Amino acid sequence: MWRRIRTNRAFQQAAGTTFANYFKLVANTTRFVIEPADIFDVIDEKMPVIVTFWHGQHFLTPFAMKPHHKAKVLISRHADAEINAIAAEKLGVGTIRGSGATSRHDFHRKGAVSATYEMLETLRQGTNVAMTADVPKIARKAGLGVVTIARYSGRPILPLAMATRNRITLKSWDRASLNLPFGPGAAVVGEPVYVPRDADDAALAAARAQVQERLEAVTARAEELVGRAGGKSR
Repeated sequence: MWRRIRTNRAFQQAAGTTFANYFKLVANTTRFVIEPADIFDVIDEKMPVIVTFWHGQHFLTPFAMKPHHKAKVLISRHADAEINAIAAEKLGVGTIRGSGATSRHDFHRKGAVSATYEMLETLRQGTNVAMTADVPKIARKAGLGVVTIARYSGRPILPLAMATRNRITLKSWDRASLNLPFGPGAAVVGEPVYVPRDADDAALAAARAQVQERLEAVTARAEELVGRAGGKSR
């Protein structure tokens, strides 16, 4: 019964629209601190960029960019992700459908090949790309996906963390934060990560480790700024 409901297009449209409107409310009623304060100047100088963040911290990321910062976000082809895609588009963010994989079979089945080409073309055209850094279904462990896109595109990776003091941490694999309105929030961007085009396996592994380290650092800083050091759930 639930599968039929969640794959119904009318339900997906209604749910996606509801989520988009809800997170507009959260963004408009949250007192955000942005760090560094000149980050929008930095982004303007480096565009297009690859914005990356942890899965489960993604709900407010459409509000991290200025209106003139065009972006597309990578979203899974899974039926449950269709609602996320609709919400993103309602918020003015384009979508690229596909996801990472843990095997060669999954790499093709999940659309990773076509999504990779689309992300590279999107960046070539001057539009920013946003994507989660996590290994599929392994929370807060950066995979090679984002550094591979950086390698072939030549564009910098910007690690991003967004947090709100008022939130509910869901009991999901990614420890997703359901942000709540009317409270302090923080958006923290780390130093960019560059990956040379001729990077070998060792260099890619080093870049992945750098993404991991910087995402952990900006996440800790965002939590500190909203008074939630340690990331305790509500």
